[in-house]
Amino acid sequence: MFNGSGRRGGQDVKVKNFGKAIKRMLTEMRPFYFLITIAMIMSIAGSVLSVIAPRKLAEITDGISAGLMLDRQKVSDVATELMQKPTDGSKIDGITITKEDKLAFMQSIQKIQSELGDVTNFTQDDAVKIYKAIDEMPASIQEVIKPKMDFEAIRNAAIFMICLYISSAVLEFLEGFIMARVTTGFARDLRNRISHKINKLPLKYFDRNQIGDTLSRVTNDVDSVSSSMDNSFGAIIGEGSLLLGSLVMMIITNWTMALVAVVTSLFGFVFMSMILKRSQKYFTMRQVELGNMNAHIEEIYSGISVVKAYDGKTTADKKFDKLNKKIRFANQHSQFLSGMMHPIMAFTGNLGYVAVCVTGALLTMNGVISFGVIVAFMTYVRLFSSPLSRIAQAVGGLQPAAAASERVFEFIDEDEMPDEHNIKNRINKDNIEGNIIFDHVRFGYDDDKVIIKDFSAEAKAGQKIAIVGPTGAGKTTMVNLLMKFYDIKDGDIRIDGISTKEMTRADVHSLFTMVLQDTWMFSGTIRENIAYNHKDVSDSTIMKICDTVGLSHFIKTLPKGLKTDISENESVSAGQKQLITIARGMVEDAPFLILDEATSNVDTRTEELVQKAMDKLMEGRTSFIIAHRLSTIKNADLILVMNEGNIIEAGNHKQLMAKGGFYADLYNSQFVL
Repeated sequence: MFNGSGRRGGQDVKVKNFGKAIKRMLTEMRPFYFLITIAMIMSIAGSVLSVIAPRKLAEITDGISAGLMLDRQKVSDVATELMQKPTDGSKIDGITITKEDKLAFMQSIQKIQSELGDVTNFTQDDAVKIYKAIDEMPASIQEVIKPKMDFEAIRNAAIFMICLYISSAVLEFLEGFIMARVTTGFARDLRNRISHKINKLPLKYFDRNQIGDTLSRVTNDVDSVSSSMDNSFGAIIGEGSLLLGSLVMMIITNWTMALVAVVTSLFGFVFMSMILKRSQKYFTMRQVELGNMNAHIEEIYSGISVVKAYDGKTTADKKFDKLNKKIRFANQHSQFLSGMMHPIMAFTGNLGYVAVCVTGALLTMNGVISFGVIVAFMTYVRLFSSPLSRIAQAVGGLQPAAAASERVFEFIDEDEMPDEHNIKNRINKDNIEGNIIFDHVRFGYDDDKVIIKDFSAEAKAGQKIAIVGPTGAGKTTMVNLLMKFYDIKDGDIRIDGISTKEMTRADVHSLFTMVLQDTWMFSGTIRENIAYNHKDVSDSTIMKICDTVGLSHFIKTLPKGLKTDISENESVSAGQKQLITIARGMVEDAPFLILDEATSNVDTRTEELVQKAMDKLMEGRTSFIIAHRLSTIKNADLILVMNEGNIIEAGNHKQLMAKGGFYADLYNSQFVL
């Protein structure tokens, strides 16, 4: 189980660097910089339109307020102006005020002042009395001092604000569409790079890494990067520009209220940084353990017959439960910590909202700002706090992407096989004679563990070379070196006098046909399995080859013949699978043949059939045969006996049996009960 230090199953789990992982992702997204720039411009433009709208809302609010609230200063100014003008025919704002109306107005003002004091300083509690007094004034006076709404200005401001919001929504839609293309395109490029990378990795990578973990990197981790970035990366760009825009507009509107909003929001940033620092290691653990579980599932399903035969279900289930608990632990901690960011930022936003409202009320009471500014600022606070919450969610969503991307980039950064661009020699397999020389070959998978110590041998064109020896003697390793799956440390291997060091791996591979102990068949038709990687082979040629290897009868029993779909799950015997691989080798028609324990998985009668097919395949080819059943290589032209990485005996079957040495003991041991 995990503990607080980040240990997993007794092994240290390296806590990854979130910032470094995000920086690497951004660097790898360089081909999409143009689209990202366009998306950012649209996002910024949309944010600018969104933050301009509240200013228009303030204008609308002030216009409505002006039409609902009495202008106390206006009343005082009208009273002063009427006192200074002649008694008859006074005009204010183009409205004629008669003597009677003037006297009635002055009497009303005197009454209000006697009851309430200065008309310019009345309280809200006195508003009802004042409006009642105004309703009793003459119509001409009411027309001058009563509040009026400028409906034309309000309508124009409302239309402009609606246009701003529609334009902002369109820009945000386009920005989201572009970012979706960026994230999916990035995931596509990652898969392409992984596909190319697999072909460049040496076999030692697959020797030291579980297949399930590698598959998890290729599938789960890439999908995690794509989905997390799609949900988070675009949100950070859009919400970030909205956050910055709303902050600028708040400062322009009123710096005091802006300062209050920013200070309260700082608490959320502090908590968010603390959570990010603590939660990232759990996202990394989750991806690692998911890879371990995939590896376990792949192993169990690939050997399900063995698991069932040995009643290993209980053991497999226990291991699965153990791995599942580790994933649950990592998921629980990572999701809990990342899930805390949203409520914390929501609380911070609400706290800032309350603080701004209180501050705005105080400023309004002191006449510093209008009521419309408070309404606009409340909208700005929402625009400011909402991006904070969404950015917190987006950053939380980027955490699994960062953890998954590190595993993907670890795979991409793996050491590749040596570059061969400097090798100019091109080998035509049609011109190969078939001679191979092993010249003091020395090799070890690790520098401190040498397997092939000093291997020297010569294979002449058309010979059947058998390599025998106990398990671990280095037989398969020699074949891997011959195929250039690994590079030899010292010595040389020459094909027709040309060193394999001067040949590309592709050229070397094209010279060999391999029939291995473990047959490989993929989901597809019989024809596709036989003509693998050879699209120009006709059906008649394939059937002729099948006749040669004794496979035609089986194919004729199938409902669709060569076009019958087949997979590893179909009822195809081991011998039939081996015959299909032999037919595949005959289609390849390479000058060299490698048979690595090709008959070890079949019964005796099937072995005879397979052996005849292999004899056909070996005709005219230099063949290397690795076999534990020494009875199958008695007719070999040369038998190389290996032990501990060296050739200890060489000769044909009769010669070696006559010596009575290691080979003779090995051969006779097959018949000892």
